[in-house]
Amino acid sequence: MAPHGAAEEGCVSGAQLVAEALKTQNIEYMFGIVGIPVTEIAIAAQAIGIKYIGMRNEQAACYAASAVGYLTGRPLIVIGGSSDRNQEIMGAFQEFPQVEACRPYSKFSVRPSSLEAIPAVIEKAVRCSTYGRPGACYVDMPGDFVNLQVNKSSVKYVKCCLPPPVCTAEHSAVSAAASILAHSRQPLLIIGKGAAYSRAENSIRKLVDQCGLPFLPTPMGKGVVPDNHPNCVAAARSRALQHADVIILFGARLNWILHFGLPPRFRPDVKIIQVDICAEELGNNVRPAAHLLGDINAVTEQLLEQLVLMEWKYPSYSEWWKGLREKMKSNEETSKALALQKSLPMNYYTVFHHVRELLPRDCILVSEGANTMDIGRTMLPNYHPRHRLDAGTFGAMGVGLGFAIAAAMVAKDQTPERRVICVEGDSAFGFSGMEVETICRYNLSVVIIVVNNNGIYHGLDADTWKEMLKSREPTVCAPPVCLLPNSHYEQIISAFGGKGYFVKTPEELQNALKASLAEKQVPSLINVMINPQSDRKQQDFHWLTRSNM
Repeated sequence: MAPHGAAEEGCVSGAQLVAEALKTQNIEYMFGIVGIPVTEIAIAAQAIGIKYIGMRNEQAACYAASAVGYLTGRPLIVIGGSSDRNQEIMGAFQEFPQVEACRPYSKFSVRPSSLEAIPAVIEKAVRCSTYGRPGACYVDMPGDFVNLQVNKSSVKYVKCCLPPPVCTAEHSAVSAAASILAHSRQPLLIIGKGAAYSRAENSIRKLVDQCGLPFLPTPMGKGVVPDNHPNCVAAARSRALQHADVIILFGARLNWILHFGLPPRFRPDVKIIQVDICAEELGNNVRPAAHLLGDINAVTEQLLEQLVLMEWKYPSYSEWWKGLREKMKSNEETSKALALQKSLPMNYYTVFHHVRELLPRDCILVSEGANTMDIGRTMLPNYHPRHRLDAGTFGAMGVGLGFAIAAAMVAKDQTPERRVICVEGDSAFGFSGMEVETICRYNLSVVIIVVNNNGIYHGLDADTWKEMLKSREPTVCAPPVCLLPNSHYEQIISAFGGKGYFVKTPEELQNALKASLAEKQVPSLINVMINPQSDRKQQDFHWLTRSNM
């Protein structure tokens, strides 16, 4: 091996090997924060044509990279710098057992044994991240590896990994599932994020259309079949889940988002048909009546082929459809009444009503928050697959701006006219708010809408806040859910050269959003003040299913 310093002829550094290996594996984007010892890796990546986006927080960088993985099919690879090998157990700078720490949370966690092994390690990391159920992988780079050089002739170069194999379900399982569905009286399809990731939109749309089935999307399954499709029963979600006798899960898990598939949110005797790429997921919480293991798109085509042979179609005049449509109409009328309220400050429904009227149909919607995300999910439709990014399974706050940056980078390269709209609660915005500077630095066409209720779930108005502070210290009297009233978040983006708007009325909101959408070169932030006590409409059930203790 050659010493540190300028590259010798016929030699390559560890940083260059990492960059070249990533490029070989068709990695196009790198997000991060540079520092000792990884700065050279970012420089080498740029030199070879990988786009490097410098973030303000490592957490947001990871969120951004994961979103690119979801949008492009190249999931998250985390590359972490670590202390020099010859300083291990000595208390080196930031010494930590990183490989071991990452192993429980990733599909593959490794430190290359040598510079020569780096290309093979990167190839395996990418392959592991994309094969089967996609997931993150971690590659550890000792500080001394980064600038160390090795002769190119000794490097174990490898080609790009093959695309993930497409697996189909057993024919007997497909036949069983088709038979169960054909004998159902109150069927329901649930379209999950896995269906979106597997690009199953065409086959699932055919299944819905040809068989006349009602469907319900999960948060990031929205748009696989357009939300305005007549068979979408999202407006009667609780009713559909509670009374369906046969449910097909397309890449959706029976976790907390779907209330574990258990009563009272589901029938005790509901028959579950589970379609998933991960065998370990089959049978979680509810024993399935049929399980179809394989690629969501391929399995959907198998199921559709079987149903076409059976010449089966669910009747549109059934009592099930009648009941669902009545409940949808009732819920939509309730939401509309809230949306058209004239009182000020505005409520959530009024804000989303006016936002929805102006949004481009092909925009990518990013959302996070509590009520902001939950109500926005029902009020802001998606018409295309993989055009909604939100907090998802873990409900983690702070994802929004990282997701928006990722979506804007991909859109900039693939569909430059497509807009990215990031709808944030004011509390959620605070987690990663400094990424506004990243958006401005890279001149990304992002419109951020902060729905500001002065708090987490609820807040206080300015007068109540001032009155409260007259007599007591805020640390002992301010409700833990409260934030500073009327915070001017729009001034943050103005500080970095973007455009900020502070709005209180529907007219101001409309004008600000129109101006933001018309301006395609400069990002903007619209700070929308709403009633601090605004809430969701009355729900049949609490949003979070709790255990009975």
